[in-house]
Amino acid sequence: MSLVHRPRRNRKSESMRSLVRENIVTPKDLVAPLFVIEGKGKREEILSMPGYARLSLDLIVEEAKALWALGIPCVSLFPALSDSVKDSKATESTNPDGLYQRTIQSLKEAIPEMLVMTDVALDPYSSDGHDGYVDPKTGEILNDESLDILAKMAVSQAKAGSDIIGPSDMMDGRVGFIRNALDEEGFSQTSIMSYTAKYASHFYGPFREALDSAPKSGDKKTYQMDYSNSEEAEREAYLDQKEGADILMVKPGLPYLDVISRLKRVSHLPIAAYNVSGEYSMIKAASEKGWLDGEKVMVESLTAFKRAGADMVLTYFAKDMAKLLH
Repeated sequence: MSLVHRPRRNRKSESMRSLVRENIVTPKDLVAPLFVIEGKGKREEILSMPGYARLSLDLIVEEAKALWALGIPCVSLFPALSDSVKDSKATESTNPDGLYQRTIQSLKEAIPEMLVMTDVALDPYSSDGHDGYVDPKTGEILNDESLDILAKMAVSQAKAGSDIIGPSDMMDGRVGFIRNALDEEGFSQTSIMSYTAKYASHFYGPFREALDSAPKSGDKKTYQMDYSNSEEAEREAYLDQKEGADILMVKPGLPYLDVISRLKRVSHLPIAAYNVSGEYSMIKAASEKGWLDGEKVMVESLTAFKRAGADMVLTYFAKDMAKLLH
């Protein structure tokens, strides 16, 4: 046959395929989520997340050093706290001597160049398990009343040394409210990575087990987005940009590649994706069963985020992927 165009010529060998490859993942693209607990030398395996554990502060620092040595530039911290320090207004979230603040400080002292990303939402500290303040009479999650708590939380984290504030609460107007609070306190260089399109997903189960942060009543559908919607994500992106976000995030990741691609087209801000716990656990479980090659699926999945337009990926595979790349 007389074919002028033969696309297979660009696939004829690994050397040729690597030469024309459009998207690759490097350790610099990855953010490693870490769960911190009280204690010393303490490691608690998370049953629903094979290979992942809650770590005490000292072990978190050692883990971060290992991640930094592998080329991973950023960790994202989440606190697993005892019920004894939780209340309806999440007062522990602004405790300057709290576990979270001490962990941020320790990480910045140990590895000053490494970025520390912190989470802003009430649920790890709330006796109600919701991301915003719950009206004790009606059970409604009150938007505007939550903003002051969230802003104080963000300032407390910035004072401890956080480089990137990550509002994951999905309250309306919180990015601008937090930006103003940070600027007024002299933290104009502290970045905000907004959880812009955070969906009311069923892929969060293992994460909620890891933090024991599931809602005590009701669900999160009045503030997290309906997973049937994608145009709504553009609206959220527009508002977050206008309010001063530096990075926009889509969560979860794999079932929402279309949303990542959509935001990449409409925004000039960096786009982050969160490869969430349920996605991680499914791959790990299937790999343990021998139903798929976990390592190859990991690489394929993380590459898909880059192909869709993500500039960075929060993933529980960060360490495994960095080791493979090395």
